[in-house]
Amino acid sequence: MSFLAQIQANNRWDPAAFLPFVVDGERLGSVRPAFAAALAELAESGQLGALAQQRADFTLDATGLHWRPAVTGFGPRSEAMQAVCQALVRCGLISHLHGERYPVTPGRREDARFLIDRACAPYFGVRAFGQHLNGFVRRADGLHLWIARRSASRRVYPNRLDNMVAGGLPWGVGLQENLRKECLEEASMPAEIADGAVPVGMVTYCRDSERGLKPDVIYCYDLQLPEGFEPRCNDDEVAAFHLWPVQRVMELVAETDDFKLNCNLVVIDFLVRHGLIGPEHPEYLAIVQGLRPSLAPASFNTRKV
Repeated sequence: MSFLAQIQANNRWDPAAFLPFVVDGERLGSVRPAFAAALAELAESGQLGALAQQRADFTLDATGLHWRPAVTGFGPRSEAMQAVCQALVRCGLISHLHGERYPVTPGRREDARFLIDRACAPYFGVRAFGQHLNGFVRRADGLHLWIARRSASRRVYPNRLDNMVAGGLPWGVGLQENLRKECLEEASMPAEIADGAVPVGMVTYCRDSERGLKPDVIYCYDLQLPEGFEPRCNDDEVAAFHLWPVQRVMELVAETDDFKLNCNLVVIDFLVRHGLIGPEHPEYLAIVQGLRPSLAPASFNTRKV
């Protein structure tokens, strides 16, 4: 492995393996042909259930999977999609719902057209947003990073390493409020410490996953912590925390698959910004460019289809 290999692993997908997901003529996502065909068949046969069926006009043709909901407006369409997602779970096309709803948008969160359950977002290949925090300590012997180990009970990437604090960004919650919540839940970090987190940009990636396509955006934060602070698990998502020298973290990212896949991007971005991966690195240009690939040309646009 290498830093660049980790970036490439987060951006493996074949556009030819997906069809546009189009809502009233606007492309908002990408779907696998098999999922699109199954959803269109359920809609045509009336198996989505009465409530979802009334609001769900799904058709499949050569230009993609089209949804022409019978209702208009952000709220009604969000409820329509929620009914569709619940029906897809009942029909066995989707395994479960998460309970958090994400914005479906061609670009910014603020431009959301409607909401979708977090667990369903990859099936429709819609953009998801998250927040990840690098907690670090400057000690006499150098820079150290707090690294979380995910619980064995996690549905995805159990027991893998993670950024100190990381979570999704659901609709209806501001960035600072959500970061405070995640810091408290995952690291027992009070708001007065969490508010010291500095927004340092974002990383993006587009990856073919088991459930579908993940064209995601992660807002990144740095937080310098005092040596006396020790994070504690406040829920069942984190099994333990480790304070490791940055050189050890670099080796784990470059040489192993120990981290949850997208967390590698957040660490690599930290290493670049702190001068630990510099211009003298033979893959520096590819690394820096690879952390923020444009999602618009390949998977999303506001062009009418």
